[in-house]
This record gives sequence, C-alpha cells and structure tokens, in this order.
Amino acid sequence: MTDGWVGQLLLAGIVLLGSSVQWLAGMGFALVAVPALVLVLGPAEGVVLANCAAGIISAVGLADGWRRVRLAAMVPLCAAAVCTVPAGTWVARRLSEPTLMTATGVLVTVAVVSVMRGARVTALRGGGGAVVAGGVGGFMNSAAGVGGPPVSLYGLNAGWTMREFVPNAQFYGVLVNAVSVASNGLPRLAAPVWGLTAGAMAVGAVAGRMLAGRVREERARLLVLLLALAGGLSTLGKGVAGLG
Repeated sequence: MTDGWVGQLLLAGIVLLGSSVQWLAGMGFALVAVPALVLVLGPAEGVVLANCAAGIISAVGLADGWRRVRLAAMVPLCAAAVCTVPAGTWVARRLSEPTLMTATGVLVTVAVVSVMRGARVTALRGGGGAVVAGGVGGFMNSAAGVGGPPVSLYGLNAGWTMREFVPNAQFYGVLVNAVSVASNGLPRLAAPVWGLTAGAMAVGAVAGRMLAGRVREERARLLVLLLALAGGLSTLGKGVAGLG
C-alpha cells in the first residue's frame, strides 16, 4: 500500500501518531503503531518497521536518562530477551499472514488489558521476574513488534515510579529492537518512504513534547492504551476474517 501517495500518507500518519504518543506518555509507540502498520504493510514488514522506529525513538530518549538505568535489573532482563528474539522470528516466518495477524491482535489486546488492570504477578518480581519478563518481551517483540508490556508489568511489580521506569524501558527498547532488526532484517521500503517515515517521527516527537506539558500523565497513558486496544482488536478482527 506504500506505492501510492495515499498509502504513503497513511503510513506517515501512523508513525507520526505513534511517535507523538511515545513522547507524550513515555511509552506506546509499538502498542499504537504496530496494529495499524500490520494492516497497512502486512505482518512481516509492519513489525520490522515498528522495531526500527521504536529502537530509534528509545535511543533518542535514552540520551537524557541513561544515568537512571538500573543495570542490575536490566542485564538479566535484556539477556533473556536477546535469547528469545530468534524464537519469535522463527515462529513468525512459519505462520500464514491471517494467522500472524490474529496472533498479533491477541498479543496486543491481552498485553494492553494486563497493563490497564495493573496486574500483580509474583513471577515478575526479583531477578527471576526480570528473566521471565525479558524472555516473554523478546519473543513478542520479534514476532509481533510489541515487547514493552512485559517490561511494564515487571516495573509495576517492582514498584518503579514512572520516572524510574521510562529510562529503563528505553534502554531495553534500544537493545531488544536492535537485536530484533538484526534477526528479522530491515523492511523493504523505497527511499522516499524511508524519508517520509523519518520526517513523521521527527514531527511526532515535536508534537508529543509540546503536548506533554499540557496533558496529565494519567490521561496520556489512558489515551495510549485505548488507542492500542482499538488497534489490537481491529487487527484481530481482520486476522480472524482472513482465516475464514
């Protein structure tokens, strides 16, 4: 759908929205953008483009907060994620497009509902919890482009504040998305589309930063989760329709 100008503008709008909510709420690019990118580009290309964009956004954000990264927690979490990324890639390459869209929709929907409910899980505490969250997140990131919710749940169960969570999530995002891109490969997009995507990310960053001072954090996070839930359900619906 990126051959025509309508498809390219739609792609740019999705990336712009995802980028702006990421800068507005400190989270949410993949949750918001992946379902829409999958619908526009297909599961394979949509996931790897989300991996690229989310990794770049995390790297830019980490430049200001890297001193607050908790390496003791992040090393086992990221190590486990790196180990499971190839498994996610392997599974995704062996599923049909409707099946993969259905799986993506299910993963996004379940992840969003879990985060919205503030699920407390004993298995996500301490060093063992970091390994569990990282392993699940790495698999989900390479298979469906949404590896952040397990890390969010780990931070919730660890009692992290938002100020503590954001730089650690960005550290995780840089590493795991880089490994996911290495495992999945780069999306096959024309040079003008890459330029349009980069421009949309930049505009989204500016818009998100401008809105950040005007929108309460709780409302921003709720908006992100509601958009992600709508996208997950839409992707699930299209995937199920394709299975029929």
